[in-house]
Amino acid sequence: MASNFKRYYVKSCMVFFFIVLVEGAVAQDTSTFKAQIALGVNGPSQEGFVPGFEGQQLNFPTVNLGLQYMFKPRLGAKLDYGFNRISHQDGTQEFKVNYSRVNAQFVYDASRVFGFLGARMGTFVHAGPGLSLIKPLGNYTENDTSYLNIMAGIELHYGISDAFSLYLDGSYINGFSSDFDPPSDGYGSFNGNLWTLTLGVSISLSGCYYCD
Repeated sequence: MASNFKRYYVKSCMVFFFIVLVEGAVAQDTSTFKAQIALGVNGPSQEGFVPGFEGQQLNFPTVNLGLQYMFKPRLGAKLDYGFNRISHQDGTQEFKVNYSRVNAQFVYDASRVFGFLGARMGTFVHAGPGLSLIKPLGNYTENDTSYLNIMAGIELHYGISDAFSLYLDGSYINGFSSDFDPPSDGYGSFNGNLWTLTLGVSISLSGCYYCD
């Protein structure tokens, strides 16, 4: 049942993004289609662990992959995937968790608000719903779980060329999950919130935001 729900949700996100992409291509000749990849760190909320299985406050790696389409000059959407590794704190039970997520997000170009940062700087705000997939490793692989989330963040871009930019992204993922019942279901697992900080590259696939 859970696996069917996961597949349905991922397919729904893909259909949503495809519809937005097609409508945007018709409505705007100057829209931008971008691929993004970023690498960084993450920090889980400690209330997402059961006692004795707390995770480190800072973990590596976090990897984000996304496709973004601006179907209006300042409004767009993106579909992105994130992978996060969470490890145990010193002095607690040894474990590792793979935290994956898929999110469909709206994107707003707020660069005019932050115009004082310079001509080559761009500021984008993004937010939208998603699905979190938790996979414990080692001795607790049976304690996998999944739950809905909502994600929000801000990206600061620096244009290197017309088709290429570097960006820094800070995001927060709020999970909608229930407590582990019984607590043993939470051994080596996680059902809380997560923040991420990543540095990445954004590559224009058709058109570009920084063109003259």
